[in-house]
Amino acid sequence: MTTTTKRHYLNAKRTFAFVVAATALGACDSDRLEITNPNTPTIEAASSDPNALQLQATGILRQLRNGRGAQILDAGRFGRESYNYSPQEGRNTSHYLEGIVGQNKLDPSGFAVGGWAGPYGNLRDIFNMKNSVAANTALNETQKNAALGFAKTIEGLELYQVVATRDSLGGIVEIKANATELAAFVSRDSLYKYILNTLDEAHTLLLAGGAAFPFTLHSGFAGFQTPTDFAKFNRAITALVASYYATTPQGGTAAWQRTLTALNGSFINTAATTRAALDVGVYHPYSGTTGDSPNPFFAGATDLYLHMSLETDAPLKADGTKDNRYLAKVKTKPARGPGGGVAGATSTLGYTGDANISAPVPIIRNEELMLIRAEALLATGDKAGALAIINSIRVNAGGLAPSPLTAASSDDAILTELLLQKRYSLFLEGRRWFDVRRYNRLNTLPLDAPSHFRAKVQPISQAECLVRANATEEALKGPGC
Repeated sequence: MTTTTKRHYLNAKRTFAFVVAATALGACDSDRLEITNPNTPTIEAASSDPNALQLQATGILRQLRNGRGAQILDAGRFGRESYNYSPQEGRNTSHYLEGIVGQNKLDPSGFAVGGWAGPYGNLRDIFNMKNSVAANTALNETQKNAALGFAKTIEGLELYQVVATRDSLGGIVEIKANATELAAFVSRDSLYKYILNTLDEAHTLLLAGGAAFPFTLHSGFAGFQTPTDFAKFNRAITALVASYYATTPQGGTAAWQRTLTALNGSFINTAATTRAALDVGVYHPYSGTTGDSPNPFFAGATDLYLHMSLETDAPLKADGTKDNRYLAKVKTKPARGPGGGVAGATSTLGYTGDANISAPVPIIRNEELMLIRAEALLATGDKAGALAIINSIRVNAGGLAPSPLTAASSDDAILTELLLQKRYSLFLEGRRWFDVRRYNRLNTLPLDAPSHFRAKVQPISQAECLVRANATEEALKGPGC
């Protein structure tokens, strides 16, 4: 079985299990059971089956959710936010923090190469959905716009994860009709441009998508269930991607302006002062219901520990107690270090978010949008505007006094303060590792043992490289393969 075939088989198994648990597919008799495979439907079947579009949309969102926990926990280890201290499995530490010992690089066949097969498996399903929508004669033009706007938005979100984790290695943007045909790698710059253009195309389609989607979104999209409201989510993701692109050599001022424009069309509320207002956004829902998925932190609660620097670096309030975000997110646990004889630091810190099997996990929240706006304002010369948002976050999210910094302070000092606020506001939302790399501050991440190093990018997985081993064109071989 080839790697591609195996991935499709596993995806089909997951989707089949979900459909059996969640959806009645119709009556059967004792002679025959006919079940449509919604993971890889033909265009004809998807166009004629009234349930197919809902199954495709549900499957895409489910696969997007399936990867979120691993993405956050991978970035958490690389960004010195968290550990997976499983007693018998030291590779959950060593493969992330030591890599190939003595080489300062990650093992492409090891534990730390996640966030590759998952996004591309979902991109295949998005490709299928776009084709089936285009061929669907039961949908009018407005409904097609809404459905395609949804699909392209999730496409951009999945590719964001690729470029955030692989950065200078680039990635693949073309999904071939023939799943066994290789597509070329493109550069980081081309990947960012493709993502941003795809998100812009999606936004245009959503605004022409009428009053309702031709399918139902899950509860994590409460407040964003119509194409017009979903377009605000699209602009939020666009602002996130544009802010990352802005910190590359090719991005710069134009990308920062694109960030600000996207924020203006998003659901950002810079006047937010309450926790509820800061937390407005789009989430992945979880539950303990049979057939559903538990919160990923709950599932790994026993082995999830936090980096001790979170405690030592926490800002203090006027009364000497720690920042409200720290107090809300951190708890004490029995001391534990890495298992399997691996070098590392002992931790006594746990994450409060691992206590609820049904706790949702954010995709993007208003608090993050406010901090992205502060980044963009600082980068475009508006220090006073950036500090106003930073101080709003300090006061309303952290319970802190306003920063002593002023518009006369250096850009570097304001950026340091901004990144501190992002660290505590967005803790375990999968951002810190990317932020310190984007601003050339990887050297600020602590090393817990002499054998540890600071990873810059996740490698292309060995499985992908093996599929491309005999390619003759350089672009098909893959960087680092």
